[in-house]
Order: sequence, then C-alpha cells, then structure tokens
Amino acid sequence: MLSRANSYVNGLIFLLAALYAFLVPSGCVDTRGSLELRGRVTDSYTGEPVSGRNIIVEGLLFSGESQLFVDAGHFTSDSSGSFSYRIDKIDEARYYNFSFAGDSNYAFMTRRLGLMELQLNRGFLDFRLDRLVRLEIVIKRNSDKPARDTLSLYWESGGINCWKLYPWEIYNYSQHINSNMKPGTELRWPGGFVSSTVRTRVFADKITRLHWHLDRYGKRLEIIDTITCKRDYLNTVYFTY
Repeated sequence: MLSRANSYVNGLIFLLAALYAFLVPSGCVDTRGSLELRGRVTDSYTGEPVSGRNIIVEGLLFSGESQLFVDAGHFTSDSSGSFSYRIDKIDEARYYNFSFAGDSNYAFMTRRLGLMELQLNRGFLDFRLDRLVRLEIVIKRNSDKPARDTLSLYWESGGINCWKLYPWEIYNYSQHINSNMKPGTELRWPGGFVSSTVRTRVFADKITRLHWHLDRYGKRLEIIDTITCKRDYLNTVYFTY
C-alpha cells in the first residue's frame, strides 16, 4: 500500500512540474527585439489571395483598465496575397492588433494575436478577409391612406450593424441626399409620398437581415427580410407598402 501511495505522489509531482514548465514561460515571453513575420491574406470564402491590403500592427500596453496602442509597423500584401515583414517588439506588450484597411471590396478587420502565438506561427500566418458586395434597397409607398405614416429601416450583415459596416447613399425621387443617421438609430421616411433607393455594401455569402418598422394608426408593424447576397452581383431588395 505504501509503495502504491508513493507512486501516486511521485506521479502527481511530475504532472505538476510539467504543468509549471508549460505555464511559466508563457508569462515570461521576451518582449524586446524584433520578429520576422511571413504569411498570406486570403478571401475567407474562396481562399483566393487578396493583394494590396494595407496592414497596421500595434502593440497593446495595459495600465489598469486603460489600453495604450503603440505602432509596431505597417506593410502591404503583394500580388499573391503574401507578406514578409519584420515588426518591432514593443517592450511589455504581449498582444498585438493587426488592422486591415477596408474599401469597397473588403471590410475593415482587426485581429488580435498574443506574442506567444505570433512566435509559434510567425512563418505561416493566415489572415482571412470578408468580401463586400453591392446592395440596393428600393422603397416605394403605394398606399394613400393614412395621409401620413413613418417607415424606418436598419440592417445587419454577418451579425454586424449597418452603421459599423459600410457607408450608404440615399436617393429620394432620384435626388441624392445625405443621411444624418446616427449609430444605434434607423433611417426614416415619413409619408405621404415615398420613392427612395438606398445603396450600400454588405457581406457576400453571409446572412443579411433588413429590419423594417412601419408606424401606422398608432401601431408599429415589424417586418424582417433575410437574404444572402451573391458576390460580383448587384443585389436588389424591393419594399412596397
């Protein structure tokens, strides 16, 4: 019995020692010097390379509840979507943000990586971007009763709200107007006569939901349109009320 107990204790000590050896180095990562990074930027759906992406790297420093972002370098993916760049390690920074500039083809993205993960995968980093496609929302009020009502709209694509995703343009009666929509609010069209088109971009191959609210006769009716927009097409949604 004693030898079995000793064997159990020795096994436990070995396990704890191994766990300690694994955990301690992760808290003692060398945050000085530089790090050679190699990898690719690709389309998240097709896997095709994405060229010409500007990438900004920032080290994160924590002080209490606040965060300080320190520039660690910036570079661009080449014609094959590949990159090779030596970033400066920021002293005491154990996390780094990789921010990818957005445009009409791909959405802005920031990915946070720990220094330990960067060191382990520095030769084959893989960043995947989400493609944006055109969406046109055509709105027309055909009813003449009541004399006035109010239609409201906001949308989300891939779980991201419209005011965080991509700018939009509004054309009322074929006249371009600027929207004063603020984060967390809706686009609104008070009736009488409404004939309007909204042009924007949403994620390709992901679910997009349009949330309509019609305030009429003192009641609010909610309607949700769910679509999956195709890439390389002008996707159009019609709403007539």
